[in-house]
Amino acid sequence: MTTLARLASTLSVAALVVLPQAAAAQGLDEIIAGAQAEGMLTTIALPHDWCGYGGVIAGFKEKYPFLTVNELNPDASSAEELEAIRANKDNTGPQAPDVIDVGFAFGPAAKDEGLLQPHKVATWDGIPDEVKDPDGYWYGDYYGVMSFVVNTDLVENVPQDWSDLLKPEYANSVALAGDPRGSNQAILGVLAAGMATGAEPGAEAAQAGLEFFKALNEAGNFVPVIGKAGTLAQGATPIVIAWDYNGLSWRDALAGNPPLEVVVPASGVLAGVYVQAISAYAPQPNAAKLWMEYLYSDEGQLGWLKGYCHPIRFNQMVAQGIVPQELLDALPPAEAYEKAVFPTLDQLGANREVVTTGWDAVVGANVQ
Repeated sequence: MTTLARLASTLSVAALVVLPQAAAAQGLDEIIAGAQAEGMLTTIALPHDWCGYGGVIAGFKEKYPFLTVNELNPDASSAEELEAIRANKDNTGPQAPDVIDVGFAFGPAAKDEGLLQPHKVATWDGIPDEVKDPDGYWYGDYYGVMSFVVNTDLVENVPQDWSDLLKPEYANSVALAGDPRGSNQAILGVLAAGMATGAEPGAEAAQAGLEFFKALNEAGNFVPVIGKAGTLAQGATPIVIAWDYNGLSWRDALAGNPPLEVVVPASGVLAGVYVQAISAYAPQPNAAKLWMEYLYSDEGQLGWLKGYCHPIRFNQMVAQGIVPQELLDALPPAEAYEKAVFPTLDQLGANREVVTTGWDAVVGANVQ
């Protein structure tokens, strides 16, 4: 199955045709003028090695040099992003985020809580209906699959599936790339482990995933440290469960010192969509809208591909013939993604509830 066909089937995109663009609530010239008057955009939780964000931010700054990009807490979790909106709703200073990038399940929750304001970008029709709020409060932007990122200097036999991680040879080796009580990446790592047991995505797989990590912890294989490029390089976390695009970015950044291998597991292949949204209390709402227009433009979407992510407008852009072949060639082999499962919002919500409330009681490992 080709990458294009796989995306069409998994995201249930009805047709790979160029659809008429939806009109934005404001014209781009009006948004630019408003953003220029504001002079700043405040982001949060955007590490530069995540999904090519370093290049995306640089491209935005070059295109709109009149804006200062104020970057808050690059390592914040999705839960912490929402808390930053709550904590600063009466604050128009630089600690109040204008925009957020959160896990799929966090978008509807934030809308329901009144934390978001709507905006439909000019390329709205290129975003599949399944991954956007119909009123424009949140919208999918990119996705990847859960993988194992392995320091092959320290791990001789690279694990190929979730059950391998329980083997004695991986003592003090396996970490999550976040705290599963608040990090979307880690919460979905637990779900993927549960899915590998054959459990249905949602509460069932969440509980099975908690039991898997309980067994991993009791075996002495789980390391309660948030895994990232630095901990991989230091040897503190020789195996990190993370999104494929993070692992590939870390591999490039470390440039063989140490060598990393990124493995999409044989089972429990979970695809995770992240969504963008604008804070209901954004001090710079026009700058926020301009940021979204950039992210969903062809230039912004190709920025995700450069960071090994699948952009949400991938199907539309391939149909238009505007995706460079070298970017397609840089992605992992298509067959690695053929088993990818895209859980529904209800399944993600049920998983999030079980994992975040049950981790301490079932697993009992304080990840930090």
